[in-house]
Amino acid sequence: MSKKEKKPIFKRWWFWLIIAIILIGVIGSNGDESTDTETTTEIVEQTEAVEQNTEIVEEETEESAKKEEKTEKSTTKATTKVTTKATTKATTKATTKVTTKAVSNESLGQRNARKKAESYLDFSAFSREGLIEQLEFEGFSNAEAVYAVDNVDVDWNEQALKKAKSYLDFSAFSKEGLIDQLEFEGFTHEQAVYGVKYCGADWNEQAAKKAESYLEFSSFSRQGLIDQLEFEGFTYEQAVYGVTAVGY
Repeated sequence: MSKKEKKPIFKRWWFWLIIAIILIGVIGSNGDESTDTETTTEIVEQTEAVEQNTEIVEEETEESAKKEEKTEKSTTKATTKVTTKATTKATTKATTKVTTKAVSNESLGQRNARKKAESYLDFSAFSREGLIEQLEFEGFSNAEAVYAVDNVDVDWNEQALKKAKSYLDFSAFSKEGLIDQLEFEGFTHEQAVYGVKYCGADWNEQAAKKAESYLEFSSFSRQGLIDQLEFEGFTYEQAVYGVTAVGY
């Protein structure tokens, strides 16, 4: 009895079944990998597109903001320039109009009185009342003098200050005495107080100068000189300082 011959392995049915199962597995695996690759590629492309769109939107937003800021600055600058120019023009026009009106309506007497008032103020200090009186002394009518004084560029407080300093250049005064003198010159009490306040005087030194001037033409006891200085408006302390300074 002869032995039964064995079939080659590739002719056996179960061999091809295994091959078929393996092929199905490989094909399925390749399909999944292809699908996963395609899906991944699509996601990456979409992400890059979103990022590009975001960058474009951000750039457009930034550029738009810059344009708006530039426009706002230009508008503000232009508005300020126009407003300033308009204001300056209006002010200049109004000033010119007032000045022109005053000059054009002046009579010959008013114009000459105004010029004379300006020339007086160039070399000396005057109160309003004092300048009116000076112009009347020059022969101008009261109306012309008043017109002239009211149409010159002058600060009466500064005039009081100048007058106070000029008095102190040639004589000694107490604070109260100098205020009285400025009021006598025609300054108001407020103007006189301003002038004396800012004249820079040392009232102790003024008391010493006044005591010395009294002793130049008369004899005084110590107490008598103190009393005289107090009569002039110095305080007791200032008077004592002054009398002591001259040797008493």
